[in-house]
Amino acid sequence: MSTGSIPLTAPRRGAGALSSAATITWRNLLGYVRVPQAIFFASLQPVMFVLLFRYVFGGAITHALPDGARYADYMMPGAYTIGLAFGATATAVGLAADLKSGLLERFRALPMARSAVLAGRTGADLLRNVFVFVWMTGLGYLVGFRIHQGIWRYLAAGLLVLAFAFAMSWVFCLIGLAASSPETANIVAFPVLFPLGFVSSALVPTATMPGPLRAVAAHQPVSYTADAVRALLFGGDTATPVLGSLAWTAGILLVFAPLAVRRYRKATPS
Repeated sequence: MSTGSIPLTAPRRGAGALSSAATITWRNLLGYVRVPQAIFFASLQPVMFVLLFRYVFGGAITHALPDGARYADYMMPGAYTIGLAFGATATAVGLAADLKSGLLERFRALPMARSAVLAGRTGADLLRNVFVFVWMTGLGYLVGFRIHQGIWRYLAAGLLVLAFAFAMSWVFCLIGLAASSPETANIVAFPVLFPLGFVSSALVPTATMPGPLRAVAAHQPVSYTADAVRALLFGGDTATPVLGSLAWTAGILLVFAPLAVRRYRKATPS
């Protein structure tokens, strides 16, 4: 091959990877449409989060908030973060199902980039999360949540939490590929998500926690993201939590995306 052909080959490969990822994304989105239960449960889980946090925990936690703060406003940034992160379990379950059925083995036999299948799965889940974010906002308004800093900061908060959920999807790509079945993937996902979701500032101020637990809660990714969303929506210092959230998001992607692609290359149907 002559050196003059190199500049032409690289863009074609890049375009092919993007095209393959877009095709897999569309295939996964059609899967949501064709399986009404998937749409139903994607809509139901945010309802449960918002109503449970607002009406079961709210009365007990309000006294721990700063004077004048409403729990509906405090809670919604955390509900966004936890709700979208918990949605990443669909990534693990979907990949585990495709692996068990042999579909991933057929994908591997096609002339496409190894990352395209995983990018298509996480891309579809990202688009689903856009719907979930908007849906949760409507639910939040019904229980007293309000946007105080304008639409642009609300959109910035949405992008931040969507980016974090996208990074978490790559964590669950790895879990789904390592699991022996969709049921196993679902079981393994929750011990990962529950400590992250509830040992954090998402739903309660970390000041109410014991010292060592408070230190852990204050510096983990869910807390940084929830605090960043809270600052964008209601004011206060934004630089520290936003930069912290972005650093965690980038770090998770840099670690888990290559690991997931490597695992995909080795994956075989059970």
